[in-house]
Amino acid sequence: MAIISAYPVGTPAAGDYLVGSDITTAGTQINPTKNFVLSDVVTTGLGYTAYTALLTQTGVNPPVATILKNDIGATITWTRTAFGEFTATASSAVFTAAKTIVFLNNGSGALNNNSVGWSNPSTTTVFIDALQDGFLTNASIEIRIYT
Repeated sequence: MAIISAYPVGTPAAGDYLVGSDITTAGTQINPTKNFVLSDVVTTGLGYTAYTALLTQTGVNPPVATILKNDIGATITWTRTAFGEFTATASSAVFTAAKTIVFLNNGSGALNNNSVGWSNPSTTTVFIDALQDGFLTNASIEIRIYT
């Protein structure tokens, strides 16, 4: 067996492998030692994937997203659907019913944080109601999908 302190110290990346044991409750495994992708271990530990962004919206334009994190497995496209109303549309059906939650605020916009709402009408859309156009300025949004 190798001495673990003999290995160099490094900074892990999401795609790096981590050695671990795959434990089963039924039967005997021939080789329970497996390689796990570090990002999968983190996602399993958190219990959710997330889309996190800063949104800015002006005039009659759709919100512009500065994406901070996206590990949901889909691309999000933002559209303006009506006055102060916006839709995030995922490129695939990732928003699971009763397991999708949204945290958001209006950023440095003129409204207070309680004036922005959301709903999740389908597996591909999240609806945002900001009450008016132009009030999302670096508004933080995090869409979490729990496993």
